[in-house]
Amino acid sequence: MFDNYLTLKDVDVAGKRVFVRVDYNVPIDENGNIEDDVRIRETVPTINYLLDRNAKIILASHLGRPKGKPDPKYSLYPVAKRLERLVGKEVKFLPDCVGDDVEKTVLNMKEGEIVLLENLRFHKEENNNPEFAKALAKLAEIYVIDAFGTCHRKHASMYGIKDYVQPVVMGFLLEKEIEYFKKALLNPQRPVVAFLGGSKVSSKLGVIEFLLDKVDKIFIGGAMAFTFIKALGYKVGSSLVEEEMINKALEIMEKAKEKDVKFYLPVDFICGQAVSDQTPVIEVAWQEISSGWLGLDIGHASVVLIKEIIKDTQTIVWNGPMGVFEIDKFKMGTFELAHAIAESPALSIAGGGDTDYAIHKAGVVDKISYLSTGGGAFLELLEGKQLPCLEAITRKS
Repeated sequence: MFDNYLTLKDVDVAGKRVFVRVDYNVPIDENGNIEDDVRIRETVPTINYLLDRNAKIILASHLGRPKGKPDPKYSLYPVAKRLERLVGKEVKFLPDCVGDDVEKTVLNMKEGEIVLLENLRFHKEENNNPEFAKALAKLAEIYVIDAFGTCHRKHASMYGIKDYVQPVVMGFLLEKEIEYFKKALLNPQRPVVAFLGGSKVSSKLGVIEFLLDKVDKIFIGGAMAFTFIKALGYKVGSSLVEEEMINKALEIMEKAKEKDVKFYLPVDFICGQAVSDQTPVIEVAWQEISSGWLGLDIGHASVVLIKEIIKDTQTIVWNGPMGVFEIDKFKMGTFELAHAIAESPALSIAGGGDTDYAIHKAGVVDKISYLSTGGGAFLELLEGKQLPCLEAITRKS
């Protein structure tokens, strides 16, 4: 699995027009300031490799959801300026991504030059229109996919492109994402533990079922935990429960037992009467949540349990917060988990939008072995799914 794809180092890029699909979907405030440039920084190794070999570099990305038409709010111009600082070289920004003017500029590029095209999603045809894919392919002699965060989308620039340009190869960021996934779940050092959080069992069902075949321990936190606790016959007050998933929760716990996977739930919770920073707060054992109270974070005893689980672990996978960490009263569990993982010598891989945000807020991003740049793509890997864009990459002969 994943071993027969062409990578950037498998092709000669010298003097070639190398079209790199990146993921520069970064948060930009109303004043045009980039709030988090991690996704931009992660592409610098690919860009520097191409610069060192005198390639002509054409970068393409989406940003936000501009609904298939130009919108200044979603322009990639601020990204071009940030990228210039990161690579120490001019990045020419083009006001479109296809068309005669774009094609003329790209075909006249000199070796070692970089251009960044305007937002691909300013064209509704990016949603896998073959003519749009063909127009992008005209710009390329070699096509590099380095946008892991969009690998689960069958878009023209990610998937349709394969029909009009060869070779299509993996960039260094995509290669790194896949390598860490393999280290964590396909060929891991054991024992392996997965921490899963979030609100709904239904949204993580595929992930849980896939991980039961890959890990030695699994800890379910966040609001998801209450569906399992209710399935065990305990009252959970006013906490979020998916009633229709009760039987499935019982099946999951039974499967874990059959597969000899240790299955953990929080042993206590910090509860409020509303999802608000104004609500009164109590901390109670898991079976003592009263009517009118809802669990909004795991408690301190659960944090102690997490640290015990991590003690002898060699590999850690984390997706989803342990509570409503955006509210200060309910951030403790998520932040303590982040710090516990950061302090562990185990290989750790984490991903998902909320998880990414929590790790940054907890200030431990540099101590996690690998923080995935993909949200939906990371989840699909955790479900054992094949990412569509990988089908576009040329295979080694």
